[in-house]
Amino acid sequence: MNKSSPLQNSLMLTPLIGITDSLVTALGLWLMFALILSAYSVSMGVLRSRLMPATHLLASLLVAATLTSCAELAMQTWSLQWHQHLGFYPGLIALQCVVLQHNGFFQSPARDRLRLCGLFGALMVGLGLLRELIGNGTLGRHLSWVAGATQPDWQGWTLIADGGLHLATLAPGGFILLGLLVAAHQACTRRPAAAQ
Repeated sequence: MNKSSPLQNSLMLTPLIGITDSLVTALGLWLMFALILSAYSVSMGVLRSRLMPATHLLASLLVAATLTSCAELAMQTWSLQWHQHLGFYPGLIALQCVVLQHNGFFQSPARDRLRLCGLFGALMVGLGLLRELIGNGTLGRHLSWVAGATQPDWQGWTLIADGGLHLATLAPGGFILLGLLVAAHQACTRRPAAAQ
């Protein structure tokens, strides 16, 4: 697999569409992604030179699964509602770590790794914010989960009294919004054609 592997990119697309129905869930998964990716990079950096090449995949799987499980337990302890809302998506982080390891991502410079993590986080949080605004008409719904509080009566700042376009919180709405964002980015960055 090369650095622009379709598998690597499609694995990142799954949580990008599936969990970004609100700002809080997108932020939660991105924080878990950054934490697990950092710990995984350090762990495999220490282990890689001490293992035979034939055992790298098994060690990679064990380290990724262990770190993801620990992060899920910590999140469950911190805020059970937040953990329940994330569903199975944190488990995909372990799979993503293994795929990135196989592609040689962790041998690349730290600057490139930080850039990918930052871009992925910005896209997740931005898409979560837009989908929450458009879909529910709120901002910061369930923000109390981040603080570990259980205040079910606070539902964020309501911007639209009658709600929003519910389609935006569903997976098809996520694909549509992501497609519109990609189209807008391409339109803004496209160079004008040379005059003939």
